[in-house]
Amino acid sequence: FDDEPLNRFVNLIRFSLACKWEVEPLKENKVPGDLGLVLKSRAKHHAIAALLNKPFVFKDKPLIVQYEVNFQNGIDCGGAYIKLLSDSEDLDLEQFHDRTPYTIMFGPDKCGEDYKLHFIFRHKNPLNGDVEEKHAKRPDVDLKKIYTDKKTHLYTLVLNPDNSYEMFLDQSSVSRGSLLTDVVPPVNPPKETDDPKDSKPEDWDERAKIPDPEAVKPEDWDEDAPAKVPDPDAVKPDGWLDDEPEFVSDPTAEKPDDWDEDMDGEWEAPQVPNPACSAAPGCGEWKLPMINNPQYKGKWKAPLTDNPNYQGVWSPRKIANPDYFEDLHPFRMESFSAVGLELWSMTSNIYLDNFIITSEKEVADRWAADSWGLKKLVASANEPGVLSQLALAAEERPWLWVVYILTVGLPIGLAVLFCWPKKSDDDYVYKKIDEPKAEPEEVAEEEEEEEDDEAEKGKDEDEAKAEEDTEATGFTF
Repeated sequence: FDDEPLNRFVNLIRFSLACKWEVEPLKENKVPGDLGLVLKSRAKHHAIAALLNKPFVFKDKPLIVQYEVNFQNGIDCGGAYIKLLSDSEDLDLEQFHDRTPYTIMFGPDKCGEDYKLHFIFRHKNPLNGDVEEKHAKRPDVDLKKIYTDKKTHLYTLVLNPDNSYEMFLDQSSVSRGSLLTDVVPPVNPPKETDDPKDSKPEDWDERAKIPDPEAVKPEDWDEDAPAKVPDPDAVKPDGWLDDEPEFVSDPTAEKPDDWDEDMDGEWEAPQVPNPACSAAPGCGEWKLPMINNPQYKGKWKAPLTDNPNYQGVWSPRKIANPDYFEDLHPFRMESFSAVGLELWSMTSNIYLDNFIITSEKEVADRWAADSWGLKKLVASANEPGVLSQLALAAEERPWLWVVYILTVGLPIGLAVLFCWPKKSDDDYVYKKIDEPKAEPEEVAEEEEEEEDDEAEKGKDEDEAKAEEDTEATGFTF
């Protein structure tokens, strides 16, 4: 979008006259001279599309689709996925809408707490021509963090002629699989299906367990015994006011002036807790509290035993599936000739940039390095330091200060306490009456003098021995 802002795109506004697209730089972490396509409106239906230089035909080369997204205001409910519009003579970008046939849909989407990374392709039934959407399995990654950090992220889809696919997020693989085995519903239907004309026999017994027909209720089993009984050991608390009601009429209440006894009946003051009961353990008639009845057994039922007539869970017999087909090359999808964005979003300022469709992964990687890579470098350079990040995190979660103190401050304090040098015992033994102790510098000088004397003495001895040896052998140096 840096050189040709919207020349190749057909901007459709008939969904909502207020929807708006702009070509502009990022709000934060800008790369000088870099522009992207920005969805500016919220709560609007947007559509924009562009033709490719030539249709992409699925034959013997991979398909790589890649682009950047930045949810600059976060994401509430909406998406930033792209559609690769199926090639046909009827394709008119001026009429691009939500039902325009597409071959692949790929990209981020979110509503509520459901965060998705779509990869959907439309597969054509070779028997009847029906087209059905096939959904790839969800990525095993925390998409919430990525969709809400307000950073530019790189989305890449790779499809290979061997029917394998892989999705990348910021050049890290987040999902991979096979078009034959890892999509829902499966590309190929089962060879066999349930016979719609088959029905379960009336005498079919699916009960794995049945009441034991030989079991007999014990004679001492009392089905009428209550579950709760009065506690025979309970004693009425001292000070219980038997003659005081728990509630009394509010003495401060007055009948409203507009009270009509003919219409409203006789007026009675509202009930309030009896103040005499506040200092007592209770008021009114005292009754024994209820406890679980140790004799309670409930209604007797015969224990279950294995059903000798058990036939298993019934299922209809299988017949050859009349709709069965086998497509071993789902990669050979319908060719596409345009890329479109058809989005509904409750969030504005969604930034999209650097779309590329190619058959060479190396080309896509170089493209990413020259575009998304620069954005990543700028964003990293603008990141606060570690200490600043910790402080920002603690502003949102004050309890983190306790964690910081326990994990950092406490070990440092203990290290200082146990590792700080202590005074030697000699320093405490010295008293005023002792002989003056030499200062460290004086002691060092004395030790050096002693070492020099010893060295000089040794030298003299060596010279004397050398002279003796010379006289004895007749050789000299």
